[in-house]
Amino acid sequence: MSEGAPLTGRAWQITLGKRYAYYALGFCLLIGALAALEVFGIAREWIGYIFLFSTVVMYAAIGIFCRTSDPVEYYVAGRRVPAVFNGMATAADWMSVASFLGVAGTLYLIGFNGLAFILGWTGGYVLLVLLIAPYLRRFGCYTIPDFLGARFGGHTTRLVAVVCTLACSFSYLVAQIYGVGLITTRLTGLSFELGVFIALGSMLVCSFLGGMRAVTWTQVGQYIILVIAYLLPVIWLSMNQTDRILPQLGAGQVLAQVAEREKQIEQDPAEAQLRQYWQSQSDLKQIHIDALPLSWQTEKDALRTKLLRARESDASMLEVRQLERELAKYPESEQAARERWAAERDEYRARAQAPEPFLSPFNGSQGASWSDAQNNFLALLVCLMLGTAGLPHILMRSLTTPSVSAARRSVFWSLFFILALYLMAPALAVLVKNEIYQQVVGMSFAELPEWISVWSALDRSLVDLRDINGDGIVQLAELHLASDMVVLAGPEIGGLPYVMSGLIAAGAMAAALSTADGLLLTLSNALSHDMSFRVMSPDMKSHRQVIMSKVYLLFVAFAAAWVATRTPGDIIFMVTAAFSFAAASFFPALVLGIFWWRTTSLGASWGMLTGLLVTGYYMASTQPWLRELVFGVSRAEPIELWWGIQPSAAGVFGAPAALLVMVLVSLITPKPGELAKAFVARMRRP
Repeated sequence: MSEGAPLTGRAWQITLGKRYAYYALGFCLLIGALAALEVFGIAREWIGYIFLFSTVVMYAAIGIFCRTSDPVEYYVAGRRVPAVFNGMATAADWMSVASFLGVAGTLYLIGFNGLAFILGWTGGYVLLVLLIAPYLRRFGCYTIPDFLGARFGGHTTRLVAVVCTLACSFSYLVAQIYGVGLITTRLTGLSFELGVFIALGSMLVCSFLGGMRAVTWTQVGQYIILVIAYLLPVIWLSMNQTDRILPQLGAGQVLAQVAEREKQIEQDPAEAQLRQYWQSQSDLKQIHIDALPLSWQTEKDALRTKLLRARESDASMLEVRQLERELAKYPESEQAARERWAAERDEYRARAQAPEPFLSPFNGSQGASWSDAQNNFLALLVCLMLGTAGLPHILMRSLTTPSVSAARRSVFWSLFFILALYLMAPALAVLVKNEIYQQVVGMSFAELPEWISVWSALDRSLVDLRDINGDGIVQLAELHLASDMVVLAGPEIGGLPYVMSGLIAAGAMAAALSTADGLLLTLSNALSHDMSFRVMSPDMKSHRQVIMSKVYLLFVAFAAAWVATRTPGDIIFMVTAAFSFAAASFFPALVLGIFWWRTTSLGASWGMLTGLLVTGYYMASTQPWLRELVFGVSRAEPIELWWGIQPSAAGVFGAPAALLVMVLVSLITPKPGELAKAFVARMRRP
C-alpha cells in the first residue's frame, strides 16, 4: 500500500494478506477487550464511543497512509489491486447500510418475497462478469462516461453519461450519509447532524487524500469489520437457540417451530380482533380525510374538550400530559392534517393485514392479489439485476485490477464475499422471528425484556408495543418492529451482551462509509475528468485534474450531507431509485456499445435520456412524497400503478424504453465509421 511499492504478483498478495490479517486480529482483540470491560460494568455509551472512535481512526490512518496525487493511482488505484482484494473492496462498496440492515429485516417481515433482493443483487454480478466488466478493463478507462465518450465519440454521449451518473449516485450517496448519521446517533447518543459530519470527516480523509487508492484499501478493511460484525452475532445467536455453530443449520432446526407458531397466531381470536381494530382505525382516518376541511377543526375542538374534561375530573397526570402532547403535535393546517392522516391510515391498514407466512411465496402483502405480488417480485428482481450491473461505482472497481482476467476473477470474489453475508441473512431472520414468537408474543406486559422499553423510548417508529385490548398479554398485532431492528437489535433480542449490539452498529457504519466513499469518488471523478477536463479544458495538466477532482469531491460531499440533514422523506426509496436509474440508462448503453457496433452516439444519448425520463416520471407519479413535491398532488390521493408495479421497480419500465429508443434511433441515423467497428472488435477480441 505504500507509494511506489516495488512488490508485484504473488509477493504483493502475500504482503497484503499479512497486513490485513494483523488488522483483523487487532479488531478481534478490541471486541474481546470491550466484552471484558462490559463484564466489569463499563457504561454502554462508552462501548459505542470506543467502537466509533477506533474504527474511524483506523479508516483515517489507511487514508493518510495511501495519500497520492498521481492520476493513475488517484483514479484507478494504479491498476494493481489483486483480484481477491478487489473482490473484498467491491463487496464493501456494494454492501450499503440498506443491504447490511435491510435484507434480514425484509426477510423477517415478508418472508419468501424478500428473496427478490438477494436474487436480484447477486444475479446482477453474473451479468456484470459476462457482459461488461472484462470489456471495460480491456479498454482501460478512468470512468464510465470516459468509456462511453470514447466508444461513441464527441461530447454528447459523455455529458449525458455524466447526468446519468449524477442521477444514479447522488440519491444513493444521500441515503448512505443519512444512514451513517442514524447509526452514529444510536451508537453514541450524539445528535444526528453531528453524527453526519463526523462520518463525513472520515469519508473525506480517505477519498480526498488518496482517491481510489485510499478508498480501495480502506474498503478492504471495512469489509473485514462488517463481515465480523455480521457473522459473529448470528453464529452466537444460533448456538444459543440450537447449539449449532452454522446458522443455516440452526435456522433450519427452528423453521418448523416458526411455521407452527404462525398457524397458532393466525388462529388466535385475539389477533383477529386486533386486526379488525387496526382496520377500523384505518377506516376512521379515511373518514376524517374525506370530511376535510371541516374535520380538521372538529377533531381539534374534540381534543381540546377532552383535555379540559381530564383536568376538571382530576385525571392522572400521565393522561393529562399525553393529551397535552397530542394537542401540541396536532396538524397546523388542513394540508398537514391530510398528509398525516393519510400516513396513519396506511400504517393502520398495514397492521390490519395478517402476518406474512415465512415460507409461502406471493401471498400478496398489503392486500395485493397473487398476481400483483408475483409481478412485483419479478419486476424488482429484474430491476435490481440490471441496476447492479449498471451502477457506476461498482463498474469502476473493474478498472483497478491488473488485467482482464483479474477483472473476471475479481467479480467472482466479489460475489463470494457478498454471499458470505447474504447466506446469513435468511438464518438471522428466522432466528430473530423465532425469538420474538417464543419470548415476546404471549408474554405478560409486566415481564417484557428490557430491549423493548429501551428501543421504544429511543424511537417508537423502531419498536411500538401497546396493550390495545387491555388483556395484559402481548399479541403480535400489538407489536410493530421496524425492519432495521432485526439486525440492529438482534443481539439484544437474543439475549447476547451489549458489545454485540455495538459491534453490529460498527459494522453498519462500515457498510455505509464504504459505499459512500465509492459513490463520492464516482461523482467527483465524473465531474472533474469527464466534464471539466474532457469537455471544458482538454489541455488541463494531470496534477490539476486531480486537484479539480478534490474540489468537486468537497462540493459533492457537503451538498449530500446538507440534503441528508434535511431528513428526506423515504431513504429506502432513494436507494432503489439508484438501481432503477442505472438499469434504465447505463446497462443498455454499455451492453449495446460493447456488442453492437451499429449503435450510434445519438442512439445511446437519446436512449439513456429516455430511460431516465420514463423511470423518473413513473417514480414521480407513484411515490406519494415525490408526487407531492413534483406535481403538487396530496399524499392522500389514490395512486395509479402500471400493472400493479411499485415505484421501487420503476426501472423495469425505463430499461426497455431506453433499449428500444437506442435501437430505433441508431437504425435511422448514419452508421458509425470504421473506427467504431474497430473499437468494438478490439474490445471483444479473445
